[in-house]
Amino acid sequence: MILTALIGVLAFSTPRQIAFSRLLPTAPALAAAMWPVLPTLLLGLFCLLVMIGLSFVYTDLGTPYTSAAIVAVTLAAAYASHVRLQREETLFHVRLVAEAAQEVLLRPLPRRMNNIEIEALYLAAQEEARIGGDFYEAADTPYGIRLLIGDVRGKGLSAVGAASALISCFREAAYDEPDLSGIIHRLEVTITRHGAAFPVLDRPEHFATALIAEISQDGGQVRLLSCGHPPPLLVHQGKTRLLEATTPSPPLNLTTLVGEHHRVDTFDFAPGDQLLLYTDGVTEARDRTGTFFPLPDWAQQQGQMPPRELLDRLHVALLHYCGGKLDDDVAALVVRYPDAGAGSTACRRGRGGELACEGEG
Repeated sequence: MILTALIGVLAFSTPRQIAFSRLLPTAPALAAAMWPVLPTLLLGLFCLLVMIGLSFVYTDLGTPYTSAAIVAVTLAAAYASHVRLQREETLFHVRLVAEAAQEVLLRPLPRRMNNIEIEALYLAAQEEARIGGDFYEAADTPYGIRLLIGDVRGKGLSAVGAASALISCFREAAYDEPDLSGIIHRLEVTITRHGAAFPVLDRPEHFATALIAEISQDGGQVRLLSCGHPPPLLVHQGKTRLLEATTPSPPLNLTTLVGEHHRVDTFDFAPGDQLLLYTDGVTEARDRTGTFFPLPDWAQQQGQMPPRELLDRLHVALLHYCGGKLDDDVAALVVRYPDAGAGSTACRRGRGGELACEGEG
């Protein structure tokens, strides 16, 4: 509308030799990119009326030719608008399917399990995608709260199948296996079978890094088993440190090359502590100079804050650091053991699966 009014004013107020009226067909052409069919046709009709009005002021503007151009462009723009609306509707339904798939693959985690607060962040690198090769899951089991975070080699939709298979396996194994090494073994079997069922030319595409964390029922300790995954960050009394594995296990589906050995490390997890689990999309994010994102230094500057706020800040910091576009999928979990205080409710799940809560609130 602004463009039409501007062309009309210029056409009336300038000499006829300039012939700004010949630009009138551009208005309905532009409208097709934003407007539905009927408003686009009405704008074309308005441009035609403006051209007819100009013909009464300047009789030698070539009104028939410009009017014919307006009519032709308007009809073409109306058809283009119709096609655009159809494609937008198709894209809308595709996004609904993608969101439904994400709900199944990366279902929303409860914000609290027993007495532990949990928040999650997921950012897909592939445009228009809501899911990718990074994955996470949490389960409140008789053995404690068990967390999984991992990264299938590759990114975007090509890695979704393997990630889905690993998450489904963990959801069963977390309740069945008393030891973390048993869960890892079942994940190994799953990704091997998935690679055999869906082969690709690049065989290494089928390996994945993974980290399993188990928080004991009383919340006093956390046990970690890392299979080639970046070490988590522990925030204790305002100080941040990496929980490096004593003997890291090989990534999933690479044990045939380097041998299978799993060692579980145990760390203190006191009230007030906070654990940040993440994939390499965080630590390997680069700025314009190619420098990696300094996650430990960044986390140290944040101090102690609620898990949701910490992940929101991490999201903003990563996008700012990378110039607004991520090169890899990003997944992160923040697990917090809150200080016991008045009005809090402590809930624990027994080995039989029953949930017992005490306290106020």
